[in-house]
Amino acid sequence: MTSLFNPATGVLASLDLLQISLDDSVAHVRLNRPAKRNAISDTLIQQLHTCFINLPEHVKAAVVSGEGEHFCAGLDLSELVERDIGSGVLHSRMWHAAFDAIQFGRVPVVAVLHGAVVGGGLELASTCHIRVAEASTYYGLPEGQRGIFVGGGGSVRIPRLMGVARMTDLMLTGRVYDANEGLQVGLAQYLVPDGEGLAKGIALARRIATNAPMSNYAVMHALPRIADQAQSEGLLTESLMAAVAESTPDAQSRLRAFLEGRAGKVVKGS
Repeated sequence: MTSLFNPATGVLASLDLLQISLDDSVAHVRLNRPAKRNAISDTLIQQLHTCFINLPEHVKAAVVSGEGEHFCAGLDLSELVERDIGSGVLHSRMWHAAFDAIQFGRVPVVAVLHGAVVGGGLELASTCHIRVAEASTYYGLPEGQRGIFVGGGGSVRIPRLMGVARMTDLMLTGRVYDANEGLQVGLAQYLVPDGEGLAKGIALARRIATNAPMSNYAVMHALPRIADQAQSEGLLTESLMAAVAESTPDAQSRLRAFLEGRAGKVVKGS
């Protein structure tokens, strides 16, 4: 962690399974169960939910990473107990609520991946808006071999990244993708050498944090919903969201700056 980040205070400081630190505009949320390969327990999923609905107002983007050798090895199977159908549904919905608070929260989230990104860990990664993978990263969905099914939103989010057929292959056969294969199929947008993921993730988050808040909100909230709509409905939603975004004082100020030559143009490599 760079010296610009300071430990969180208040309710965020009370979340013992997370290491949360803040700078002027970015929150770094690190899963902190390294002895369990950051496996997701009920307490951890609840703390993730609490974290993302209580981010300070000055935070404009967030980074999620994992302490130790792995990002997240999935559901903590040591906590898996026999449940009736009703309690099983409620348990799954608890995960959904936490992950919705990430995907459809207030700020864009960058996941920094390394080591195992497996089962619920891949479900968590798929809730984030940008994924940076280090070379050590590997992906799997072993639920089929465990006699269970994804329950943290993976059946909805992961196929939107890699396709139904590829997800089916992972779940039925236990196939594992390495970092390069994950990049090729869309599980990550960036691939960096080991040890460089956090710096890349923070740099991306800081860049995202400079965007107009309503533009970020539109990308996070409108874009995935438009993708689920029929073309005519999607085009109408796009028009409404475009009108909202461009009418904000922030957008009008930025457009004037561009037209007056006070803002840079898009160039190759930017």
